[in-house]
Amino acid sequence: MRRTWAMAAAVVLGAGVAFAVVTNGGTSAGADQAKPPATAPTQAAGQKGKGTTTSPPPPAAVLPFNAKITSADIPVPGGGVRSGGCSGSLIAPEWIITAGHCFHDIDDKRISGPPDHTITVTVGKLKDSDAGGHTAQVVDVRQSPVNDIALAKLSSAVPNIVPLKLYAAPPTVGQQLRFIGWGSRSATVKLPSDNVKQGQFGVLSVKQYTIEADSLVPRTVDNSPCPCDSGSPYFTSDDDRTGTLVAVESSGPPCPQGGREIMSRVDVVAQWIRDQTGGTAG
Repeated sequence: MRRTWAMAAAVVLGAGVAFAVVTNGGTSAGADQAKPPATAPTQAAGQKGKGTTTSPPPPAAVLPFNAKITSADIPVPGGGVRSGGCSGSLIAPEWIITAGHCFHDIDDKRISGPPDHTITVTVGKLKDSDAGGHTAQVVDVRQSPVNDIALAKLSSAVPNIVPLKLYAAPPTVGQQLRFIGWGSRSATVKLPSDNVKQGQFGVLSVKQYTIEADSLVPRTVDNSPCPCDSGSPYFTSDDDRTGTLVAVESSGPPCPQGGREIMSRVDVVAQWIRDQTGGTAG
């Protein structure tokens, strides 16, 4: 089951695209909209008493490569717009990776190219209220030819954050992966969270283009994928600042029930990713 949700639905669905709050003729104010990073005045070097310059606060010290993806003006059939979001991660200064189904047309078909609505990406925060981070718009989308992965080019490069490296080998059964995403923290309110959640997963099976994994601890809405978590990275990291991307969230069981998450493998499209990003990802 793809991780998607609509406000009118009475059932609780699993993690994933939160392009979901539907309005007619206007933009919903329900979804969190990423805010531009604040700036803090700093004294210019060697210019004491002669004015100031401004520098952006540093990104989050922990897992700064995570990305929150939001939109408030997605067209819907019959007119009007809907809002929602996905999760992702930075793989090159101007590129993030997420789920392919996060970018789709009015008929819910995956699309490439410049989006027809505003998609905002914030990288380098753990909470919306954090002062650091970098906010940009998606200007181009590239869809994977073999699995549910998409690359999104940003309107400006993300400074001061080391992108995730791409896993070069097939994942293995039993391999432990970390999860981080901006999805819902409620079984009933399906909107992006205002702060990230994290979890630990173990690989159960490896298929041609995907893997299946399950949580290593009892599931809650705080440690496993829910709506708005499509595209969340599954990665390894030794220092909480850098890491290697193994897979990307695609679909899974209803949140927060147990069951296997289906994730798109990164290693099988690693060369395609390098080609799309001009060799800047790796």
